[in-house]
Amino acid sequence: MKILFLTENFPPETNAAATRVYERACFWVRWGHDVTVVTTAPNFPQGQLYRGYRNRWRQAEDMDGIRVIRAKSFIAPNRGTLLRTLDFLSFMATGTIVACREPRPDVVVATSPQFFTAVAGWLVGAIRRAPFVFELGDIWPASIVAVGALREGAALRLMEQLELFLYRSAACVVALTPAFKRNLERRGINPSKIAVVINGVDLDRYSPAERNQNFEHDWGLENAFVIGYVGTHGMAHGLTNVLDAAERLRDAPRIRFMLVGDGAERDRLIKAANKRGLANVIFVPPQPKKMMPGVWSVCDVALVHLRNLEVFTEVIPSKTFEAMAMGLPIVLALPEGEASRILAADGAGVHVPAEDPAALADAVRDLADNEDRCRVLGQRARTAAARHTRERQAEEMLHALQLAADGRGAYAGEGSAPNSSGAWLP
Repeated sequence: MKILFLTENFPPETNAAATRVYERACFWVRWGHDVTVVTTAPNFPQGQLYRGYRNRWRQAEDMDGIRVIRAKSFIAPNRGTLLRTLDFLSFMATGTIVACREPRPDVVVATSPQFFTAVAGWLVGAIRRAPFVFELGDIWPASIVAVGALREGAALRLMEQLELFLYRSAACVVALTPAFKRNLERRGINPSKIAVVINGVDLDRYSPAERNQNFEHDWGLENAFVIGYVGTHGMAHGLTNVLDAAERLRDAPRIRFMLVGDGAERDRLIKAANKRGLANVIFVPPQPKKMMPGVWSVCDVALVHLRNLEVFTEVIPSKTFEAMAMGLPIVLALPEGEASRILAADGAGVHVPAEDPAALADAVRDLADNEDRCRVLGQRARTAAARHTRERQAEEMLHALQLAADGRGAYAGEGSAPNSSGAWLP
């Protein structure tokens, strides 16, 4: 099958969408499929081109058998609204043009969170007369309204109409959580075209490892009990709550919070931590993808953190699965919902209420004081990771793409039923 995939982010970028698209595509290529990815020159999240790349109108490369076509775009850092919107719109235009120059595919796929990429996917599918599949990584624009990046008004109503149009026009919508599917059904989208394919992790890349002593030394983490947050420091993540929890743990200097990554809130968080004199909070800049297992290796506990907003009851942050594969106990500090249900079913960690610094501090202190509990939770996490593999996700999504290419939506016809992860398979 010839798969044409549009995504604004792709390696060497390391955010969730880039990793998800790349790791699945590697499996598809390995299984004999022809995969072309149309993306931008890597610049996320700082809005600065990665070394060795230029922002050309079109540049091609081969990455592990994946044909990667990079289109010119307006580059902006991952902060603010206006410039980021121009960034999204520019790739919608140039990505469409570049993708339409490629050989006709059997199926066109585009991934969110921002759905202007999905607009490009729909346009390419319409122009090239190929089925369009919308991978739904986030309910957008609802999520940006929730964090205050977009206000109610005419622009929002127009975007919501466009959002619904894309769902209805797609041959198939691949939702990353069951809650996303329920959201679409409540809004009138035909459930027969919605497949649920829950995120996963590449077990060949992530597995329990000895602590990376060089990294540990560089950041002064020897003999520390490290709570690691790895990911975007954005408006959605509410990381001021981590500073508040760290303040409550000043009397336990062995406990360190390590925040790795970048985002719109990072500079403000660093200034706030310095102002409070929080020596137990370490800020590490974004690391190359090849370093991520080493970063996780110095952690004793993985922290998954979001603001206390209803929209986040529906999400399952991908870093949850990476931490599981590394054999780390997990502390989920987010609203009760899809992610907390998975954690409870797997017995892989502790869930605390979102934006409750006292609860977060108590959970961390308890784990730091209980080595046996940490070990048991970590063992359960590693066992659970085998049920959430990227290979399984690649198989289920490929099945959805094949059905869409055959004109059968997300179902294979009468008698189809969801498998254990929620994907609709025959």
